[in-house]
Amino acid sequence: MIHFECDYACGAHPAVMKALVETNSEQHCGYSEDERCDIARQMIRDMCHCPDAAVHFVVGGTQANLLVIEAGLRSFEGVLCADTGHINVHETGAVEATGHKVLPLPSVDGKIRADQVRQAVMLHREDASFEHIVRPAMVYVSHPTEIGTLYTKDELTALSDTCHELGLRLFVDGARLGYGLAADESVDLPFLAKVCDAFYIGGTKCGLLFGEAIVITEPSLQDCFRYHMKQRGAMLAKGRLLGVQFEAMFRDNLYVEASRKANRQAQQIKQAFVDKGYPLFCDTIANQVFIVLPNDVVAALQQKYVITYWGKVDDAHAAVRLVTSVCTRDEDVEALLKDITAL
Repeated sequence: MIHFECDYACGAHPAVMKALVETNSEQHCGYSEDERCDIARQMIRDMCHCPDAAVHFVVGGTQANLLVIEAGLRSFEGVLCADTGHINVHETGAVEATGHKVLPLPSVDGKIRADQVRQAVMLHREDASFEHIVRPAMVYVSHPTEIGTLYTKDELTALSDTCHELGLRLFVDGARLGYGLAADESVDLPFLAKVCDAFYIGGTKCGLLFGEAIVITEPSLQDCFRYHMKQRGAMLAKGRLLGVQFEAMFRDNLYVEASRKANRQAQQIKQAFVDKGYPLFCDTIANQVFIVLPNDVVAALQQKYVITYWGKVDDAHAAVRLVTSVCTRDEDVEALLKDITAL
């Protein structure tokens, strides 16, 4: 079987594996307080043009999400997000398990708008029973979103301005950030560092064996963050493994360039389906493709390819997702393109 169901089915980019092998015999102190992590932190600060940013390495995206949200909220506060947001639908209540309520908003193309945030906050503040209701104090968005769409620079700027005017924090989930950076260069790391209180740079889905880099620009969020990490089991004893991997992926802009190749592969797949007359479930320009297919076509593809069933459209059709990654092989894409043409 050839896997197109996610962007973490493979191991890691060859440059990452090479770096891990070459540094394997090195000895370092633990818990990401080593020289390799320091190098990677500085590379990230330099690329973000944010010398005062705190950078913390964790193993996975759910860890990153619950840590930032927990650290940024008081006990009676909650986090606003799209109803399709990862923390709302795909993390088994991880955020709620920290004691904070997820407050979903209706989304269009997986995104929420600044005016929705303002309305939600003002509804709370103007309610006579506001002290009996969880207070919105943070906004969570994903870039790219769970359905592969991207926030524009203007949309993120509007969210940031609204959050800061109303006293909320803005947090961007960057599990697939490499693909977003490669697809829209106007939303780059310096911009994110400017408009966000915190965001994370995804590694697990973007060429690393595992690992995410949390970037915190808001000073009040930086205080005591490692206490939260330790309490939540997010301090990796062999933390150097995270630094080594990020160091390798951030040399020579590899993080973005490798993601750019995956985007091109995904767009080839999307175009092949479109050329055959199959409609898009939603249009995307990064590494996720969403197509509406007849049920028999889905079954035929699943004989050779692992793809994600996204949902029933009607009795005869389903929406499916296909995903490329930093490690997707050109020959696998070519095989799929040939089979799409033959449908």
